[in-house]
Amino acid sequence: MKKDKINDRILHELKRNGRIANAELADKVGLSPSACLRRVQELEKLGVIAGYRAVINNQAVGLGFIAYVGVGLNEHSTVSQRAFEHALEFIDEVKECHNVTGSFEYLLRVETADLKSYKAFHADVLGSIPQVRTITTHVVMESPKDERA
Repeated sequence: MKKDKINDRILHELKRNGRIANAELADKVGLSPSACLRRVQELEKLGVIAGYRAVINNQAVGLGFIAYVGVGLNEHSTVSQRAFEHALEFIDEVKECHNVTGSFEYLLRVETADLKSYKAFHADVLGSIPQVRTITTHVVMESPKDERA
């Protein structure tokens, strides 16, 4: 990718609003619409822009409980990690899964309707995965900064 101020400004504006019209984007970054479109298409082609998405209001769809969950595994092996990751693939409550360093192997972002549904998820879903040794939950109280939104 050509690293320059215009590409940085294009990426900044698209992060803020992925649905911005090309003409408006061009105006904000100081390019003609055709030059701006060429740059955006090049950034897409290079994989710098990996996609566009809708940001959903969790409260509006009944997901009022968010937690970050540290998961420690029984074994520190590639086989155990892959089995755990495979188990998470179809669990809707797990929105993000990160393999991390530190006192546990994985950090999950989990969204459920409420504390009661999280408790059921914790015991019946996450706790039933054979590779799981420890579960440490950090409940999100508020998100004063969340760049995914």
